[in-house]
Amino acid sequence: MQLCVAVFAQGEKKQQDLGASTQSSPTGQTGAGSGSAGMTAAKPGQADGKGNLQMLGGERRPLYRLNRSDVVTLSFTLSPEFDQMLTVQPDGYVFLKDAGAVLAYGLTLEEFRLAVRKAYTGYLHDPQVAVALKEFEHPYFVAGGEVGHPGKYELRTDTSIMEAVQIAGGFTHEAKHSQVVLFRHVNDDLVEARIFDMKKMLKEKSLSEIPSLRPGDLVFVPQNSISKIERFLSKPDLSMYVSSSQF
Repeated sequence: MQLCVAVFAQGEKKQQDLGASTQSSPTGQTGAGSGSAGMTAAKPGQADGKGNLQMLGGERRPLYRLNRSDVVTLSFTLSPEFDQMLTVQPDGYVFLKDAGAVLAYGLTLEEFRLAVRKAYTGYLHDPQVAVALKEFEHPYFVAGGEVGHPGKYELRTDTSIMEAVQIAGGFTHEAKHSQVVLFRHVNDDLVEARIFDMKKMLKEKSLSEIPSLRPGDLVFVPQNSISKIERFLSKPDLSMYVSSSQF
């Protein structure tokens, strides 16, 4: 039987003014973290019920990293004529007044502030700039396959895979509890896939071994058994299990 998942919709923009100060401190945190841009490969972790589970990579509480279509404002303390509002373009760049293009995609607010400061060093003496995040994609996860209500859900707090399934209406009668798959972006071209034996983990009460979701994760519950799945998949290879256009 063909597996299917809910379509990833475009993230809604949430109006909020979250800023990076002019001091070199890790401000600009938005709470739930960023998308896949800052992920690293998984490191060995605890074994699951199948004896081969490892925790997926990435910081537990990462700083927010700028995404395409995010809107930021720049405020110059001593040169307000350079104040501006910018939108991260599809190629990941923003275009600064009189200073040209600067890469923004994948940077934290503090990293972006330092990049802006560097870009204006030739125009302004000791530029002092503050960065504020005005619009951004609200963190979310997607649950698909054999769950009660497949779809896209807001990721407000630390949420485990099991909690995500419950939020999405729980398992259906046809669900394969022992092969819940977590798909996670490593970068724009690579996806990490891990299989969790939820049935055994619940029976053995080993819930502490279940990792928390990251923004943009896809929790997929199959109906049929998955005999084998590669640890890392390219977008084309992902289509063997789900439509790559949906993730």
